[in-house]
Amino acid sequence: MTDLVIRALDESDAHLFDTLPDPLGVGRALAQVVHRPEWKRVALRDGRVVARAAWWGRPGDPEPFNVNWFDVAEGEEEAGAELLRTAPYRVEYQLILPRNWREDPVAHAAGRARLRAAEAAGMRLLVERYQYRWTPECGLPRRPGRLVFRPEPDDGVVFRMLREIHSATLDAHALLDIEEGGLDRAAQAELDYFHACDSPREWWQVARTADGEPVGLHVPARIHSGPCVGFIGVLPERRGHGYAYDLLAECTHVLAEHGARHILAATDQGNFPMAAQFARAGYPIVDERVHLVPGPAGER
Repeated sequence: MTDLVIRALDESDAHLFDTLPDPLGVGRALAQVVHRPEWKRVALRDGRVVARAAWWGRPGDPEPFNVNWFDVAEGEEEAGAELLRTAPYRVEYQLILPRNWREDPVAHAAGRARLRAAEAAGMRLLVERYQYRWTPECGLPRRPGRLVFRPEPDDGVVFRMLREIHSATLDAHALLDIEEGGLDRAAQAELDYFHACDSPREWWQVARTADGEPVGLHVPARIHSGPCVGFIGVLPERRGHGYAYDLLAECTHVLAEHGARHILAATDQGNFPMAAQFARAGYPIVDERVHLVPGPAGER
């Protein structure tokens, strides 16, 4: 087998990225996403692309946030592993898969090949997630009317609520932040994300009972791919009453009232309570995501 050549692309040869098949439909799922040519890398053998990867970041970001498009040709898993292994970025890999991909032989084989290549590159599984896409045809979820929603302008109040919400979280990314830097890091990561969204600060709302007791927080947001449910969180002492549905319904109404023609959302597959509320609110699952993170520093 001839030697492998791995290199980054630029605007002059960005077309090489499109020479591999896309059996998982990642290009369709990322149709609204723009990848910088210089954050695309390919592995070539005899001048033919046998693996490719595209890293994504927001405009102005000095480094990519994740790699969300990675493909390997049949029999070239090690080439794909080497492509990831030698990349200058140590970021999360988000593998995009069709819904119920394990039941489709083609999708299952393609998904497993990419997972094996990523794991060979030193990455480890973090979590599997459902991706939702609400449209007006789904119907607006009913507002129960149990809670009062008001904007919360004080970041300190929001930070303290996030810290309390994450003290009993099921979210794998928050748990990773807690493991690496404690509750303050997890809360700050959420707050930083809210601020990075392309949506007004006044959309962040705290939910309270009729007598003024706080219940939780919801953040309708706008990101690169459109309107989304930025955050839904219920305080630990208020759980068990289905309030996550109330927050999700309000979030949906706020976005719809601001003209949203679709709303994206996601939750961990193991977060059964939240997944149940998305189903109740009429959010259909459109695809699945497997998130892998780099191993400890020095592992490649």
